Amino acid sequence: MEYGDRPGGRLRTSGAVAGGERVAAREPSSPFAVRDVPHVGQSLPHSVLGVSRRSVVLVLGAILLLSLNLRPAAVSVGPVLDELRAGLDMGPASAGLLTSLPVLSFAIFGALAPSVARRLGPHRVTLLALLAVVVGLSARAAVRQEGAFLALSLLATAGMAMANVLIPSLVRLHFPDRIGLVTGLYTTALAVGLTAAFLLTVPVADALGGWRYGIGVWAVLAAVAAVPWIGLVRRDEALVAPARDIGFGDIARTRLGWAMTLFFGLQSLMAYAVFGWFATLWRDAGFGAGTASALVGIVAAMSIPLSLVLPQAVARPGDRRGVLVAVMACYPIAYLGLLIAPQALAVLWAVVLGAALTTFPIVLTYIGLRTRTAGATAALSGWTQSTGYLLAVIGPFGIGVAHEATDGWTVPLVGLLVLSVPLFLVGMYVGRPAHIEDEFARRERRIDQSSDAPPPLGTT
Repeated sequence: MEYGDRPGGRLRTSGAVAGGERVAAREPSSPFAVRDVPHVGQSLPHSVLGVSRRSVVLVLGAILLLSLNLRPAAVSVGPVLDELRAGLDMGPASAGLLTSLPVLSFAIFGALAPSVARRLGPHRVTLLALLAVVVGLSARAAVRQEGAFLALSLLATAGMAMANVLIPSLVRLHFPDRIGLVTGLYTTALAVGLTAAFLLTVPVADALGGWRYGIGVWAVLAAVAAVPWIGLVRRDEALVAPARDIGFGDIARTRLGWAMTLFFGLQSLMAYAVFGWFATLWRDAGFGAGTASALVGIVAAMSIPLSLVLPQAVARPGDRRGVLVAVMACYPIAYLGLLIAPQALAVLWAVVLGAALTTFPIVLTYIGLRTRTAGATAALSGWTQSTGYLLAVIGPFGIGVAHEATDGWTVPLVGLLVLSVPLFLVGMYVGRPAHIEDEFARRERRIDQSSDAPPPLGTT
């Protein structure tokens, strides 16, 4: 099994079908060839990677522990932000930078993750990413200077971002025939980590004596998660380094790559808007601070059970866009409901909105399903998440500006309602069974055909 694509053949689509999608075969001369790469619906020869069936539990446990740590570094400062700012004498500009670091890290360090993984190996980079989270989270809880706190926060979120990008490729590498199941498990673990960081940071801070303990305790979880990856780094020795691999430039020249960016970016835009502003929306509707926070908690909690089910549903063979339609339809229903009856049916709209936001585990599943190799998965994941998160920044900023300008929530909700239309359209595009390597092959075939064409009349 290779981490990337092995040179020496061109992808072509044969008549054979595996898991409801066509199987790639080889023709000479393409850098995007695939050799012995299982698809969805085929079994992984574990011995190729040195992973016996008895150690599958270790690999899966390592992935799940990693997933638990993909959000606390980003969100644990939010619940204690006021106390943190007072303790560090942090101004508004620095506080704004602190809350923006996760998105910046996804855009910068997430983009670097695939190329670094090609050089060092995905397991080594994942271990280094977790160690960066451990050092960043533990050290920033002890420093007294604002600049040092920001720098260490950047280190922690950089590690989080790189691991976040690599995890779909690790799933593809170890569980190519169980992408839906394993993606469901790890996105559920991610949701648990997110919810725990929101709910436990303040109680831990109160129990142990201050905000430093509240944000520092998450370093312990990251340290525990790093342990199994120490044993997994030797797996990189079994991976063949490709002479030519799929990179950002290749993904950027495909329609599927850009569609994945828009799909990921639009759903993230809505998620950031919801988690950033909807507690305020419900408070303005007449609820107290505790009830408003509980309603946002319902939105977040909906992703825990649904993240386990939906990735498996969309990963089944064939065209499963009906599942995606049902999930995305929850967006306009929730937004219209909040426009009409934000208070009377608040719990119902929170449940519906939470179901809509489970578009996130679906798009992560598509990252693995729309590629044939772990190297291509890493490239598509890095491209999708780094560019998509840049688009997502517009969400909380735009909602805030619209709310401030109109002193209400009608315009922001109408704006989100309108954005659900392009989200639906691009979702229907990426939901089609396809592989990004096939798009490369079609482009190369067109280039070959044009180069073989006779010269125009009158030329020599």
